Order: sequence, then structure tokens, then C-alpha cells
Amino acid sequence: MPSLVVISEFMDEAAVDWLAERFEVIYQPDLHERPAELAQRLAGAQALIVRNRTQVDASLLPLSCSIRAVGRLGVGLENIDLALCRERGIEVIPAVGANAAAVAEYVVCTAMMLLRKAYLSSADVAAGAWPRAPLGAGREASGKLLGLVGLGSVGRTTAALAQALGMRVQAYDPSLPADHEAWRTVGRCQEIDELFRQSDVVSLHVPLTPGTRNLVDARRLALMPAGAVLINVARGGIVDEQALADALSAGRLAGAAIDVFVQEPLPSESVFHGIPNLVLTPHIAGVTTESNVRVSFAIAHAIERVLRG
Repeated sequence: MPSLVVISEFMDEAAVDWLAERFEVIYQPDLHERPAELAQRLAGAQALIVRNRTQVDASLLPLSCSIRAVGRLGVGLENIDLALCRERGIEVIPAVGANAAAVAEYVVCTAMMLLRKAYLSSADVAAGAWPRAPLGAGREASGKLLGLVGLGSVGRTTAALAQALGMRVQAYDPSLPADHEAWRTVGRCQEIDELFRQSDVVSLHVPLTPGTRNLVDARRLALMPAGAVLINVARGGIVDEQALADALSAGRLAGAAIDVFVQEPLPSESVFHGIPNLVLTPHIAGVTTESNVRVSFAIAHAIERVLRG
């Protein structure tokens, strides 16, 4: 009897079909919304494929489960109980690097948009306004200093794309050895506060851990130069959302692009409601048509390797 693979969130259809040619597959992109039903579907399954909304914990994976692998369509693992999986001998497989280009483009695109300031004015111009003077004071990305908090695969891809546009790049990443080849082209900050003081654009590329929770608080936001831009494509909780809203409202920052939040979706009257110079997106920085294909097939192939290994 073929192994059973359960997929609880959206995945590229061609990759699902590829798996279905090799295994029995249950594919329900909204199954994560019904944990009890998901747990029932996992009875007898050998693999589970998720994104970031399925909570993979003891309630989902009881001692009696036969799961051998959990594939993560992305890189963040905060929704997966890694200690539990290690204890049960379950292999956890993130799609490292498969969505790096998509995230890098999001970072550079939103940085350029917020520095230039012109691209949030369509409604005013369509209504007959002509804010040419204030919008003509926008700035070019070329020559600006991009500070990356974290220089993993996504950070390095972002650095290369920014440098191609003429940006200078520095990073803070104490986990990356000083002799790593990435430092040949990226300036190395010894202290994170130094990065915040110097950078025209700060982009976050670290996981959410006890050490990174509220890493970007009111104090660090105050360190940023006047007119700087903050981008968070990492995880909600790394930025103090109220402190960011206050900084934007006070005009201390030129803008921010936030793709991840403490609560997803945001409540209807969130701290960001009515805040100026702000781009909010629903956790899609790494999700494009192309990256979804890459991520989905990377995980499909990895699941096959585990189940047939």
C-alpha cells in the first residue's frame, strides 16, 4: 500500500500531482483551519506538508502517529515543535533558499518605493491633486546604505540584488563566522545598534526566538537616521508594532514595509490603522508564482527521498 502524504495548506498543483503519481495524497489547502479533522486525516499518514499556519505539535502528532517527515513550504519553523519531532524521529524539512529571490525582490522593491515616496499617490492624482513638489523630493536607492539583520541565504540574495542597483550593503549576523565568504562583499557590523544608526534602509532576516522578540523596539527605531526605512519580511514579534506605529506617526521614519505580524490576520482596528507611509502585505514576501513552484517541488522531492529512503 502506498505511503500517505497529507498537505494542509496551498501548494503548487503540478507538485501535488507529482506526489500523487508516487503516493496516496490528501490535498486540502484549508485543512489547517480544522485541526481536529487534520489530526484524523493524519492517522496512518507518513508525511505532512505545511506552510506557516498549521500548528505541528503534540495534539496533531500523538505518540501513535506514523509521520516520518514534515515538509515546510518555506523556511520559518516557529509553527513546528522541533523538540517533539526530534524526540519522535520525525525529519523536518524547510525549503531553504527556494524563495530567496522572491523575498529579495520584495525588500528592494519596497525600499525603492518608500524612499521615492511617489507610488502611494495614485488616488490623489486620480482625484485631481498634483502633489509634484513634495513627491519630487523622493530619493534614489543608488548610493544608499542597506543594513541587513541576518545574512543567511535570503539576506545574501537581497544583498546581491541591492548591490546591482548601486546600494551599499552592511549586515549584522553574529552566527556567521568572520571568515565566511559572504563578508567579502558585505560590510560586517560588530554591533546591531551600529547598523541601525548608519543604515538608510534596515531589513530583517532572522527567526523569531526569545532573543529576537521585540528586537526592533522604540529605542532602536530612535537610532535610525531621519528619513530611514524599515522592512520586516522575517517574523511578526521581531518588531514592536506599537513602537513602529508611533515612529511613523511622528515622522521619525520615512516609511516601513511589514509583511509579518504578531497576529495574522491583523485585527480590524490594529495599531497600524491610519498610519502614514506604510506598506502592509499578508505574509507574501516569499510567495510568487515562480517561488511557489520552486518551494513546492523542493519539498515534494525531499518527501519522496525520505519515504523511499
